[in-house]
Amino acid sequence: METAKKDVHDFWDSSSCGEDLYLQDAGKAGFLRQSEARYELEPYILTFADFKRYKDQKVLEIGIGLGADHQEFADAGAILYGIDLTERAIAHTSNRFKIFGCQSLLQKADCENLPFGSDVFDLVYSWGALHHTPDTPKAIAEVHRVLKPGGTVKAMIYHKHSLVGYMLWIRYALLAFKPLTGLDDIYANYLESPGTQAFTVADARRLFAEFKHVTINCILTHADLLTSAAGQRHESRLLRLARNIWPRWLLRMLCPQCGLFMTVKGVK
Repeated sequence: METAKKDVHDFWDSSSCGEDLYLQDAGKAGFLRQSEARYELEPYILTFADFKRYKDQKVLEIGIGLGADHQEFADAGAILYGIDLTERAIAHTSNRFKIFGCQSLLQKADCENLPFGSDVFDLVYSWGALHHTPDTPKAIAEVHRVLKPGGTVKAMIYHKHSLVGYMLWIRYALLAFKPLTGLDDIYANYLESPGTQAFTVADARRLFAEFKHVTINCILTHADLLTSAAGQRHESRLLRLARNIWPRWLLRMLCPQCGLFMTVKGVK
């Protein structure tokens, strides 16, 4: 387990998500460019997070990355705490907050062993981090522990039955003459950091079973619809062809629940 966690750490510590695309100068312009691109590609974050709602409330973000969402919470007036597994993310977000004059208690920490007491936070928020840690159930149990009674969790985890997953399976299983390869192996080996997981809706309900009023939604993303660039690892002639002929309108109509992003909201 510790080796797996080190692999995740090393992957993200080599380059935080979006760093190569937007932080060429790692200054104010770069951070603004990153935020603009993030919310243009993923506008549903703004509705889901509802940042302004958390003025004067105690908020923990797990997996701060480059700090765009964290800054939105800070600007909204939240009493803010942020953790990340990597030193790199902490350094980027610390720099960002210094530039913009924001406040947060930032620290490198493991989401499976949160360095906080029980019943502390009004909100625990995590967009795209909990599926990277080896023991996701333990991390979610920790989220439940640190929330106040009546507190809210808002998390995005990857959805197993997504168009992204099927595209990766076609390339790395079917076209590699390994058709018996399962989606779990595909996600673990070909989507972002080693061991990345994806879950069904039923899995998510089990993971968040200790919470009340759980709502789960799957979102067709820019990656599912091929409306954005793929990582260099996956670019190919076949993908470029698919991008030109992809029937986006039909997929939106027939497969609205086949998106990579699965949002989960629940109350302790």
